[in-house]
Amino acid sequence: MTIRPATASDLDGAAATLAAAFDAYPWTRWSIPQDGYPDRLRQLQRLYLGYALDEGIVLVDDDLRAVIALLPPDAPEPAAGMQDEVAALHGERLSVLAAADIPAQPAGAWNLATVGVHPDSQGAGLGGATIEAGLAAVGDTAVGLETSDERNVRLYERAGFAVTAITRIERGPVVYSMLRHRS
Repeated sequence: MTIRPATASDLDGAAATLAAAFDAYPWTRWSIPQDGYPDRLRQLQRLYLGYALDEGIVLVDDDLRAVIALLPPDAPEPAAGMQDEVAALHGERLSVLAAADIPAQPAGAWNLATVGVHPDSQGAGLGGATIEAGLAAVGDTAVGLETSDERNVRLYERAGFAVTAITRIERGPVVYSMLRHRS
């Protein structure tokens, strides 16, 4: 497995991989309207990956079957135009999404914004290898994340993360906030 920095030309394929990986994910199923869900999900992934490529780190494998995006603690807010696109894609779900009270990441921590492996390539260690490469890319620093799939908690714990909070969203998913302290 070769995990490498993504380029702009990788982003559409990487977004398609993330859309496939997150198709049944509790958070995206809750936060994105079901009308046009697959396209909305792919577009959101593409927007977020473009932002992460500009402001942080995006890594992919050579076949674009795995993707990880990490943002530094000092990443600026996305541009207003991107925020408007994200809001439009969330549509009527935007108000419940904005009301979700999830603990903030610790000051100074990188954010593991997303990681995903195409369903056809899951179970072969690609996810773990991608997380390991992402953590190596940010070095000896704290990294936080959120997941709404309990199965992911064990994967992240093997990478050195610990659960710091569990948020139960009314009529929504459970969100596990996790942190990996400096290694």
